[in-house]
Amino acid sequence: MKYIIAISLILSLISIACGFLLEVDYSQKLIGFGVVGLFFVVFPLFSYHRWKDKDMKDYMINKENLEKMRNHKKKY
Repeated sequence: MKYIIAISLILSLISIACGFLLEVDYSQKLIGFGVVGLFFVVFPLFSYHRWKDKDMKDYMINKENLEKMRNHKKKY
């Protein structure tokens, strides 16, 4: 998964760089495809890869987590 993310990131950045550096008729399309690739391919894949084994209950505010935070704050 991390190789797919890395390759997609590199391709998107190359597309953006080529759009800025090359003076061709479709340079704006290269920039646009690079940005679309970053925001609709790379970022969701990266987010999924980083959060796939996490428990969302640990990040939600409920009574148990509030008590943990209060107890942690009292220690310091």
